[in-house]
Amino acid sequence: MDRNDHPDQSLLTRDRTTLPAHADGLHAHVGEDGVAVLEFARPHRRNAVTLAIWQALPKVLRELAERDGVRALLLTGAGGTFSAGADIAELADVYGDPERADAYHAVNVAAEEALAAFPHPTIAAVRGACVGGGCQLAVACDLRFVAEDARLGITPAKLGVVYPAVPTLRLARLVGPARAKYLLFSGELVRGRDALALGLAERALPDAELDAAALEFARLLTGRSPQTIGAVKAALAVPEERAAAALEPWERRSREASDVHEGLAAFLEGRPARF
Repeated sequence: MDRNDHPDQSLLTRDRTTLPAHADGLHAHVGEDGVAVLEFARPHRRNAVTLAIWQALPKVLRELAERDGVRALLLTGAGGTFSAGADIAELADVYGDPERADAYHAVNVAAEEALAAFPHPTIAAVRGACVGGGCQLAVACDLRFVAEDARLGITPAKLGVVYPAVPTLRLARLVGPARAKYLLFSGELVRGRDALALGLAERALPDAELDAAALEFARLLTGRSPQTIGAVKAALAVPEERAAAALEPWERRSREASDVHEGLAAFLEGRPARF
């Protein structure tokens, strides 16, 4: 049975084409509205992320980025949970062997970097548990819409694990150094409404409203200028001292690119822009 016919399918994946799977428990869906949905689908394990999923993420993201018509990405989880994090059984298996542990974390970082570098806006739609590696992936998205009763946290201090620098610094850039320390030192989980106050989320909504709000905003972004969005992502992806250099090529192209001509003409003609 096609997932589009599944009676329990969420609003985010309804009426979308499901692409061939790159790993068990990771499903990609695309729709005619320009929004792609990437879904963790291991609800029996609270969507714990396996090594195979970590490895598949860059490939799936590359395929979605190259697919005609895709202009935004939603990251979510099936069965009422975003992700409980890395599969701890696999993690326990690699620790004790430094080379295997290094290789495992390198795969994690590559997946997060691929998500952060996705050329279109990315939104994590978070309900239920969003913990450890799952929260790292949400942090790698551009924006996070969370259910008010979601539970978010990054828990290496409970396991004695030391995360690589990339996700640690990304969290600090998002919420600030002191709040990053609060989250990483304690490993405590915070509710969605508190995640909003900490800067870990941009919207906190009742669970019943989460999917519709995330989808509506993703669709809104598909109508905005890809050139402007790409420039913003490029500038904010690098340290502050390198932002001007990262933005300069985008600025030069924008002077005569089709986006700006269409945007100005649409404004003057009182109609929506067609980017």
